[in-house]
Amino acid sequence: MAALGWLTPRRRSATARSVLAGEAAAEAARKSSLEAGSADSAEEKKSAEPEEPEFPVVGDERAAAFFDLDNTVMQGAAIFHFGRGLYKRKFFERRELTRFAWQQAWFRLAGVEDPEHMQDARDSALSIVKGHRVSELMSIGEEIYDEYMADRIWPGTRALAQAHLDAGQKVWLVTAAPVETATIIARRLGLTGALGTVAESVDGVYTGRLVGEPLHGPAKAEAVRALAAAEGLDLARCAAYSDSHNDIPMLSLVGHPYAINPDSKLRKHARALDWRLRDYRTGRKAAKVGIPAAAGVGALAGGTAAAVALHRRRR
Repeated sequence: MAALGWLTPRRRSATARSVLAGEAAAEAARKSSLEAGSADSAEEKKSAEPEEPEFPVVGDERAAAFFDLDNTVMQGAAIFHFGRGLYKRKFFERRELTRFAWQQAWFRLAGVEDPEHMQDARDSALSIVKGHRVSELMSIGEEIYDEYMADRIWPGTRALAQAHLDAGQKVWLVTAAPVETATIIARRLGLTGALGTVAESVDGVYTGRLVGEPLHGPAKAEAVRALAAAEGLDLARCAAYSDSHNDIPMLSLVGHPYAINPDSKLRKHARALDWRLRDYRTGRKAAKVGIPAAAGVGALAGGTAAAVALHRRRR
C-alpha cells in the first residue's frame, strides 16, 4: 500500500494533521470511556514491584496519568500481536505474517521504533481490516488479548497505573495502535480508557483510511492536550510514562514524566532533565543498552535467528 501521506491533502501541514489525529483520538477515548461507565472492574492487582511510587497525590481529581503501550505497559508491539491473531483467523496470507515478524524482531532487538516498519505495519493493517465491521474486529480483539497479550503486561508498569487508580485518578493509554485494540487492553487492565489511532469507518465498516494520521510522536502530545482540556485536567499535576524518545513531546507536557524501559535516547534525555526512570526488563545487558528482554534468553535468541534469516533471504 502506498505511504499514508495520500490520506490527507498535501496542503495541510504536519502540525495540522497531528492536531486532527490527536483530537480524533481524544474524542474516541472519551466516548469509549463514557460507554463503559462503571460496569467494568479492574483485574486482581498483580505486581512484582514492592515499592509504592512517591506520586500520585491521593484525591487530586485534576491529575491523571497517560501511559504509552508498546514496551511500556506491554512487552512488544500491540499491532504485531493483533496481526498474529488475525493471521490465525485467516485474515491474510503467510507473507504478511513474515513482514509482521520481521518488524517485531527489529523492535525487540533494537529497542527502538523504526518509522518505516511502523508505517508498513499500519498500511498492512488498514488493508487487512478494510471492509470488515468494527464490531467484528472488536470481538476478535477480545480473543486476541487473551491469546497473545495478557501474559505480556509488565507487572511493574501495571502497579504504577494501579497506584493512580487507587489515588482516585483517571488513567489513559496513549498509543499508535488502533483505538479499538487499545480500548480493549485498557478495559482489561481496569484503566479509564485509551487514546489510539482512529481508522475511518462508515456505517460501522472500515474504509481503509485514517482520520488524520497515526497517533505517534507529536500527535500523542496533541491528543493528551485535547483530552486534558475536555476533562478539565491540570497537566502540571499529571503524569506520563513511555519507553521511547519519540514520546518526549508527550512526556514534556506533564509535570511528572517517567521513562519506563527507556531506549538510549530517552534514557539520556531523562537523566539530563532529572526525570524519574524505571526499568523492568531483566538482564544486565537490557538495563545497559536498552535491549528489551521480552521473554527471556530463549525468546531473544529466537528473535535474533529470525531476523538474521529474513535478512539473508532478502539479500
